[in-house]
Amino acid sequence: MNRVFQIQCTMLKKIAEFEGDTAQRDLPLDWERIHLVSCAKIGQILAIKRGVDLEMAAIACSIHDYGRIITGKQNNHAAAGYEPLKEFLAKCGFFTPHEIEILAVAAKNHSSKKEVGSPLEEIVKDADVLDCYQYNMPIEREEQKKRLENILQEIKL
Repeated sequence: MNRVFQIQCTMLKKIAEFEGDTAQRDLPLDWERIHLVSCAKIGQILAIKRGVDLEMAAIACSIHDYGRIITGKQNNHAAAGYEPLKEFLAKCGFFTPHEIEILAVAAKNHSSKKEVGSPLEEIVKDADVLDCYQYNMPIEREEQKKRLENILQEIKL
């Protein structure tokens, strides 16, 4: 099996660990499940268009909200997930240390929509915004709106 499938299955198991948890979550676990899979598909499409590695794009998009999954909170979730995500990816055994760092940095930086990062980071940011748009999730910050406008122009929607 490929690593995209493997990491998504592993992420779904991680999300399942929080079922029945009575702590208040900012977004439901069902959103986390749907978002990780649909972001990965959007990320693959963007990777084809932009000449970025499809597998790494899909994986980075699948794991980008790990911080929110483990904390239940939207605020500061990208930065909060950086170290735990690196540990999670290392335990999975699917990635080299170099890949772990690249993936964790992409997840850590995905909320910084104003800043331009690596091509992989940009795919994660754009897939995140586009996926929220397709499910009519709130896009409130100006930098999110601008990024959405740019990505819709790029894909001609």
